[in-house]
Parts: sequence; C-alpha cells; structure tokens
Amino acid sequence: MSPFDEAARAPDRPPAPGTDPWAQVALALTLLAIDPDGLRGLWLRARTGPVRDRVLAALAPLAPRKLHPGVSDEALTGGMDLSATLATGALHRHAGLLEHAGPLTLTMAERCPAGLAARLGQALDARDGPSLIALDEAAEEGEGLPAALADRLGLFLGLDGLGLADSAEIILPQPAIATARARLAQVATGAAPGGALDRLTRVAAELGIDSLRAPLLALACARAHAAWRGAETVAEADLETAVALTLAHRATRFPEDAPPPEDTEDSAPDPPPPEGQQEQDSDQHSDQDSDQDRHLPDLPDEMLIDAARAALPPGLLAQLQAARVARAAQGHSGAGSKRKSLRRGRPMPSRAGKPGSGARVDVIATLRQAAPWQKMRRALMPGRAANLATDRLLLMPADIRIRRYQDQTDRVLIFVVDASGSAALARLAEAKGAVELMLAEAYSKRDHVALVTFRGTQADLSLPPTRSLVQAKRRLAGLPGGGGTPLASALQVALAAAEQARGHGMAPTLALLTDGRGNIALDGRADRVQAAQEAAHLARAIAARRFPALVIDTSLRPKPQLAELSAQMGATLIALPRADARALSRTLGTALAG
Repeated sequence: MSPFDEAARAPDRPPAPGTDPWAQVALALTLLAIDPDGLRGLWLRARTGPVRDRVLAALAPLAPRKLHPGVSDEALTGGMDLSATLATGALHRHAGLLEHAGPLTLTMAERCPAGLAARLGQALDARDGPSLIALDEAAEEGEGLPAALADRLGLFLGLDGLGLADSAEIILPQPAIATARARLAQVATGAAPGGALDRLTRVAAELGIDSLRAPLLALACARAHAAWRGAETVAEADLETAVALTLAHRATRFPEDAPPPEDTEDSAPDPPPPEGQQEQDSDQHSDQDSDQDRHLPDLPDEMLIDAARAALPPGLLAQLQAARVARAAQGHSGAGSKRKSLRRGRPMPSRAGKPGSGARVDVIATLRQAAPWQKMRRALMPGRAANLATDRLLLMPADIRIRRYQDQTDRVLIFVVDASGSAALARLAEAKGAVELMLAEAYSKRDHVALVTFRGTQADLSLPPTRSLVQAKRRLAGLPGGGGTPLASALQVALAAAEQARGHGMAPTLALLTDGRGNIALDGRADRVQAAQEAAHLARAIAARRFPALVIDTSLRPKPQLAELSAQMGATLIALPRADARALSRTLGTALAG
C-alpha cells in the first residue's frame, strides 16, 4: 500500500467538496499546503471568532508570519541595520518580511492601502515569491480585499454563514500532503494541460471573469487536487473543485443554461473522409489510444458552471459585487478626503526638510540617513574629525528627516429636507426614514449627519452634526410639516453649516430633498420671483465653494426649475417621484459614494 493510500484511510483527512461547506474549507487548506507557489494564497473572508480561529489553527503548521496593513516599507522589503552600522561604521542590512521563506498572513486586509497592495502583488508575481493569507474582516458590503490582491490569490473561502456547530477541528495530514506535493510535478508534466486550460478559460469567460490569472490559478488548483487524489491526470472532479474554489467568487454573472440541440431524422449524415485521410486516421488510431488517458473527457462546460454556482452561499456573490463597485468609486469608505499633516494621523515615510513651523524631526530616520556616510565624512575632514570623539556622529543638514502623517477628515452628510405644505406628509415621512437609515450606517462608515429643515418662513438647523442615532430619531419624530417653502433660507442655512463643518476639519456633503416650489424670500415675504433669484444666488455660492451636492426631486412630476437649480449648484439631480425610505437611502448612499 502506497503512502497516499495509507493517508486516504486516515480519519483526519478532509472529505471531498460538496458534502458540506466545512469539508470544502478543509480541502482548500489542504490544497494550499500542497501547492502554495502555484495557488499564491488564500482570501479568507470572515469575522473574528472561533470559526476563523479553527481555520488559522489548521494553518499554524505552515508558520505564517503576520503582516499589518500599516507595515513600513523597511520592514517589508528590508533596510539598513542601524545598530550594526553605527557600531562598525560600515553599512549593514537586515532582511525584510518578503525575503523570508514561507507564507504571510495579512490581518485586516480590507484596510490594506493601495501602496501595500501593489508591493504585495509584485511579490506574489515573482517566481520565488511568498504566498499570502489575506484575512478580510469586512463588515459592510462596500468593503473588501483590494483588487490587486484579490486577482492574485487563487483560493477563496467565506465563513460568515458558518456557526461554531457547523465546524470542527481541522488537522492537516502532513505525511499525505508531503506525498501529494512530491507527486505534483508528475501531474504538471504528465497531464494534458492544454485541454484543461482551454476548458477553464471558456468557463471563466462564461462567468464574466476578465482576469487572465484566473484560469491559470484554477489549473494550479486542479493539479493540486489531482495530486491529492493520487492521480497523475487532471480529471473532471479536479476541474469542478478548481472552479468552486478559484472561479466562483470571481464570477460577475451566471449564464442561463442553453437547451441542447435536438437530433432530427432529416439531418444529413457527415460525409466520409477521403481515402488518404482514412489511411492517416488508421495510422494514428493506435497513437491516440495510447494517449487516451492523458486527455480530459469531452463533457459540457455547464457542469463546471453549476459547480461554481453551488459553491457560493446565498447572497455572497452580491456582497462581493458590491465590494468591487465600491472599490472603484472614490470615497467609498464613507470617510472624508485625505490630507497631509505634520501633527497627527497615519504615519507616512519621512522626507528631507527643515525643523520648525510645526515640523518635527524624525530622529531614527535622520540617523539612518547619516550612518552610512560616517567613514567617508571623517576621511574628507581629517583635521576636524580628529578633534571629535570616535563615537560622535557627523550630521549634515541634508540628513535631517521630518515626520509626516496622513490625516483623514470626517465626512458630514447635511440633509436639507423640505417640510413645507407643498411636500406631502407621506414624502416627509419617507425623507425621515431615509435619514434614519443613513445615520444607522454612519457608525461603521465614521460619518456625521446633520439635518436642515425648512417650512413656513425660514429654515432651521434641526440637528447639528452628530452620530447619535437616538438624538436624530427624537428630532425627526418631532419634525412638523406644512406652511410655505423657504428654499433660499434652506440653502443659506445649509451653506453656513457646511462652512462651519469645513472650518472644523470635516468634509461636508449636501443632500437637498425638495419638490422645488420655493415661494418665500429671505426676508420672510411671500415673493416667488425674489425667492427664485435668491435661491439661484445661493446655489452658485455653494458651487463656488466646491461643496459636493445632491438634489433629490421628490415631486410627483419632475420640475424643470429644480434641474436649473441643481446645475447652478454643480449638483447631481435625481428624480424619485415614487420612492420609499429604503429607495431614498440606497440612492443617497450610491450617489454620495461616487
């Protein structure tokens, strides 16, 4: 009995996929251990909890090194060993995380900045690069792994739908894995990769996958699964596993199955081949029989598409699609704009500069810059250096490095809600519900919400910028309706609130919900002409200050004057004559994210 057959009888060997979701998890971890170089890594989408802990415990024998999204370039790619360089006077270097063998574990991968994702992607593309286990703890549909990493990691696992009762301890059989790893080279050279790769490429195209890496990663998964089975040829079961683990989560569509063509009695038979062709086919028949086991059976690709569809739990594809769309939009995280700072925020690489005016010296970076040049500087200044102690560091103005930070401003959504008599009470209730839904999402997106209401003769800042859901609901519940439409006053109050928010370091965004029937001037008189002129003037002032704005036309029939007003504001106009609170919330969330 071969070592593989002995391992097949081991009780801790993961079962085949399709029996239960946890069996697929165990199989994915096994395949990653067999071929980490070909699969490049694992995208693990799961919240922190005991289920994810069991997966990480199974990966512990691989000894992955942890990587934080805020890791510095020096720790990642290596750099100068400051202590050894200062002690010896010669340049000494220490290795970075990417230079060590073995996999890396990226924690909080949904927060991975674009620069780190690009450097990790470049390392994954290298022939001798490391493999990566990306722990995606995304809590919202708009969050997820950066596209540069999602495209390069072969395996995907989603654990959000699994409870502790659905899981069990996973112990990877190391002897069987070692045997399969040794057999992997035979599978790579003995199977017919052209046929397998062609089928995987066609299936990827049917699933709407435009990545050229996806079929290659799927082929690596199929080969690893064939080696795990103890075979030297990629079979249909290997392709189904590869599609389920590497292609299903990348799908952008699932095509409808086309009915097979029906055979008719009137169909003409195929014409016989020429005599010379018959002799050639007869001569090649024996060679084809000898290679028959080296080619995949000609089975329909719909079976592989069904395997991809069955591999995804309900709702997961929609979440991944939402994350793709949100990553493509600017500001999808919900926070405000990024700005450089000398005082606070996320640390950035230090730069050469002069201290003063709030700038602080980065002592360690300054020493790193000066240390390699000490021997040369002492040689260039023999008379002056002789009067200095040998352990005295010679600094030049060009060595000074200044600390830098990246500060991210908070965003405040200023809702300007029409509560006048022209806006029906039902529309006011829908606006209230939309504000409540958007405020509920502000906790995870770190947004503030402010509320400006206008009715009667003037507008009022009913709710200053806040994250308090209780306070917002209390203010909204007591909001009355009826009276005139002081649209100009509403824009004036909203402009003042936006200016104040910007002065406090926040990034304001205006969302005006109205039917556009302004009839009250700023002085409180009922003058429709003057009210329209004043509203146009304030709209141009909002555009001049470059405040992002959105105008929601809540009237039953869209009004042309609102289109003109939104153009003057430089705002996006959306007509929602028949929308409930959830429709308003979705529209606002999509428009403001872009």
